Amino acid sequence: MLFLDRPDAGRRLAARLTDFAGRDTVVLGLPRGGVPVALEVARALDAPLDVVVVRKLGSPRNPEYALGAIGAGGVRVVDRGAMRALGVTDHDLEVIEAGERAELERRTVRFRADRAALDLAGKTAIVVDDGIATGSTARAACLIVREMGARRIVLAVPVAPRDWIARIGDAADEFVCLETPAHFFAVGQWYADFTQTTDEEVSAALAARRVT
Repeated sequence: MLFLDRPDAGRRLAARLTDFAGRDTVVLGLPRGGVPVALEVARALDAPLDVVVVRKLGSPRNPEYALGAIGAGGVRVVDRGAMRALGVTDHDLEVIEAGERAELERRTVRFRADRAALDLAGKTAIVVDDGIATGSTARAACLIVREMGARRIVLAVPVAPRDWIARIGDAADEFVCLETPAHFFAVGQWYADFTQTTDEEVSAALAARRVT
């Protein structure tokens, strides 16, 4: 399956999530690329939309390859196996994390503005991204949502590697994915249009579905 773009992927994903429609459901997108997907899911389920701000810790030689991820509240997920395979030291990772921590804080301020995070206590939280590669970012997001009090966490993505559930582990309670291709190299290969999502598009999506 090839998705036209992120909104197209979101509409297709939403069709698999109709059982979660209800007042106790909140949809959470991973900025930036996961938010246009999450917006379509939120619209279909008539649910509020928020973000879970996380940052990938990319390899020094290939920033798109995740060695781990960080998020709010000190959440930190690290793939030690990948670090060893790529020869990345703890010091290397600390340098990478320092830069990503600054960007994490910038995005949190940018997307939150003067609004508090939605209350997740006792809610079903559907965590949405535009796809999964290593799983580090999605796992970190689910851990953050768990800390925020969600009763049930559903991780939903359009495309992921076949072993994606093993990569997330017990961070989510349920998993929904449209495609798990055998030959998976990158999320972008499954989209006709994988143009980078802007900060402005994220803010507009949040404003469209935000419950005040």
